Amino acid sequence: MKRVLVTGATGRTGSLVFEKLQQSQEFAGVGLARSPEKAQERFGSTEGLVFGDICDRQSLQTAMDGCQGLVILTSAVPQVIAPPSEPGERPQMGFAPGSEPEIVDYQGQVNQIDVAQAVGVQQVVLVGSMGGTDENHFLNRIGNGKILVWKRKAEQYLMDSGLTYTIIRAGGLLDEPGGDRELLVGDNDELLNQPPEGVKPSIPRADVAELVVQALREPTARNTAFDVISNPDGLATRDFAALFARTTPGSTESGSIA
Repeated sequence: MKRVLVTGATGRTGSLVFEKLQQSQEFAGVGLARSPEKAQERFGSTEGLVFGDICDRQSLQTAMDGCQGLVILTSAVPQVIAPPSEPGERPQMGFAPGSEPEIVDYQGQVNQIDVAQAVGVQQVVLVGSMGGTDENHFLNRIGNGKILVWKRKAEQYLMDSGLTYTIIRAGGLLDEPGGDRELLVGDNDELLNQPPEGVKPSIPRADVAELVVQALREPTARNTAFDVISNPDGLATRDFAALFARTTPGSTESGSIA
């Protein structure tokens, strides 16, 4: 069985990937999380989980040792840093000290990629976000964290590393069942800026989790980077090899920090 480490394993998407790998007959899933308490609350057990921090390369090496695959699902999470000053205003959002996108989405991912290379991981699947071609995207303005810019820089680092990779840039994530929708792939935020008529640029987390597992399985997913959304009115995607074959190799020109 192929041993695969999932980082961010207690997150809303990471937990779905971890559970799918745990239930698989093909993969031995290992989850990396920071909090045993959160893991116990999410899964009812800490079995199959290891605990560490993506900013600590030694804990990453311990977690990744013996793994053939790595799934990166860590991401900075905005939080309220100041309540509304007047009724009707939105709260001020930002990032806790030490949890800014530059640290989590860039340096934390660089750490994971470097350790993966050092221990001989064969494939890395990185789950990112659409919107990275627009430095003025509203997500970049949260706390002036430039989260999508840092995510793209981490993607570029992975593509330049020499590791076999799959980069999945998901549309807006939905907490809805998976397996019922047609999955649509594209590049350069085309599906975000001009989605097919009547289709929203979104996708259930469960479908992203299935894509991750299929990317570990299908040779056509190797060394590709693509956007993905879902069409709830289309025929449900079943042929993932064909889906990945419609994607493109990762670009070596992902932009730079403004």
